[in-house]
Amino acid sequence: MKIKVGIKELCATAEEQIETITVHDALKLQQAEDVVIVDIRDIRELYRDGKIPGAYHAPRGMLEFWVDPESPYHKPIFVSGKRLVFYCGGGMRSALASQTLQQMGLDNICHIEGGFAAWRKANYSIEVVENKG
Repeated sequence: MKIKVGIKELCATAEEQIETITVHDALKLQQAEDVVIVDIRDIRELYRDGKIPGAYHAPRGMLEFWVDPESPYHKPIFVSGKRLVFYCGGGMRSALASQTLQQMGLDNICHIEGGFAAWRKANYSIEVVENKG
């Protein structure tokens, strides 16, 4: 079976509809009280590679459920009014997630171009995440 739209096309469309910032912009926003940096990677990626210091972890698979106030899984941070800056490993998952969340009604959001790989390449600080389970 041939698919009609591939991941590259999905991500390109998402990028046209969302705000994308650089890792340098993200670094400037990192300490702002009205900003939450959100890591949507799988928990195993955090254990293996660490995360942006202070980032809130919201796994991609639960993100829409955590955002929706009507969901039993809702997390209040997503309706806090703070600017939400999403990232993943390379920028593709966070682009798609940002597009979806924008469609859900979140408007003060963006994602980091190049994701955690770009953060690491810029040699910015990384917080170790320990596996406590």
